[in-house]
Order: sequence, then C-alpha cells, then structure tokens
Amino acid sequence: MSVKRFLAEKADGILLSWVDQREMMARFELDCAAAEELILQGGYLPARYQRNQQMISTAQQLQLFQSKVAVVGCGGLGGYILEELARLGVGQIVAIDPDVFEEHNLNRQLLSTIELLGTSKADAAVKRIAEINPAVSVSAINAAFSLENGSELLDGAVLAIDAVDNIPTRLELAEICSQLNIPLVHGAIAGWYGQVMTVSPGDGSMQKLYANWSGGKGIEAGLGNPSFTPAVAASLQVAEACKVLLGQGRGLNKRMLSINLLDMQFDEIPL
Repeated sequence: MSVKRFLAEKADGILLSWVDQREMMARFELDCAAAEELILQGGYLPARYQRNQQMISTAQQLQLFQSKVAVVGCGGLGGYILEELARLGVGQIVAIDPDVFEEHNLNRQLLSTIELLGTSKADAAVKRIAEINPAVSVSAINAAFSLENGSELLDGAVLAIDAVDNIPTRLELAEICSQLNIPLVHGAIAGWYGQVMTVSPGDGSMQKLYANWSGGKGIEAGLGNPSFTPAVAASLQVAEACKVLLGQGRGLNKRMLSINLLDMQFDEIPL
C-alpha cells in the first residue's frame, strides 16, 4: 500500500488522527516529522491542528511546518513562546539559553519545575516539546548569544524571537538579524508592563527603542516579574511570528505595542 492510498483510506475528511499517524510511521518506517510533512503535502491535516483550520489553511500549516524559528532565551518569555510555537506547528525550533533553572524561576517560567532545578533550560525545552508535538524538531543550544556566535546560532532560521533578559544581548541580536536579513520579533516585560514589536532587517527600530539606554539590566530588576505578564507578551510575540511566517496581517513594524496590565491599557508607539 502506498502512502497516498493509506491517507485516503484512513483520513476522516482531511483529518488524520494521531493513532493513524503512528500506524503510518510504523508501516512506512517514518519518523514523526517525515510523516507529518507527507500528510500535509498530501493535502491532509494531522488532527492536532484541526482547531487551526478556520484561520490557517492546510497549505499554510505546511508552510509553518517547513519553517525554522530561533528563540533566544528559554525563561519567562521563552518558555511560553516555545510552547505556543510547537502547538502552532512550527516544524523546526532552535532553543538558545546558557542558563539552568533556579528557584526564583518557579513563579513564572513555564518550563521550570522543582524537579528541574539546576538543569538546562534549553534541554527542558526539547523534552517539553517532544511531549507536546513530537513532529517538531528542536535543537537545544546551551550557550549565550553574542556577536561572535550569533550568525552560527541563527543559521538557517527564517525568523528570530527575542526572549532575552538584558538590553546588550537584545541589541546584539538585532544586529545579527539585520546582517542575516531575517526579521526579529521583540518582547520585554517588567512587573505589570510589557512591550512587543517586530523588527525588519535594517530598520533600526531596536536601536531607536534603546537610544537612551546608558547601562544596567533594565527596569525589570526593580519591578519584578509575575506569572501573567510573560504569558501575555509571549502570546503577542507568537501571533506576530505567525503573521511574519505566513505573510499575513499587519505587523508591529516601526511601532511598538506598550502593555499596561495594571490599568488594562494597550498603546501603540511609533518608532
């Protein structure tokens, strides 16, 4: 039996269940990623994505699956971003973070657990995504992003997402993305507040945003970070990423969305 015939016989309309996908993998000796790509190329849809269908077509789902996204930082923002990208169906993810989980991460970082204290954040991303969506390929990089290694770390990515916790690294990330001609979705949080924008290669938005920065880690050190602010900002970043990958909608280019959860106020700031 051919793959084409198998899909035609097993699919419920265009949907293929996880049980049938596993049978397909065993019968045709395919790994999960290869099976998912064949399913999508055949015009069928793994049933896990059926609730995407009203806004993302099967062809667009394949487009997401064939995209590679680098997430720089696997902590407060990064954990939610990684989770949502995997559930969305982005097929290749690079998870970059040099740090291990510490006790103060437990209040907000999705990937952190008591059992994982002292272990790699990037490695935790690989394990978590394998449990959510085993068709997604995740590369864990236990290294700090810098100008020296940035081009190598982002190699092959069509989009980078900023989930770092300091301004110098953020500016270096924007510089490398500009050099590689790939867009960057920026996000930052502090206390009740956050901000999100999309940086097109060479537009200088990040440099404009931090033109008055004179040193130090940023206001988050003084305002802290609760559980809900990273979830909000990260979700907005993933929405921006989805639009960039699919070429849809109006992105936050040359404008920043300012988030004030204390007063439930969202403002657009031109850059």
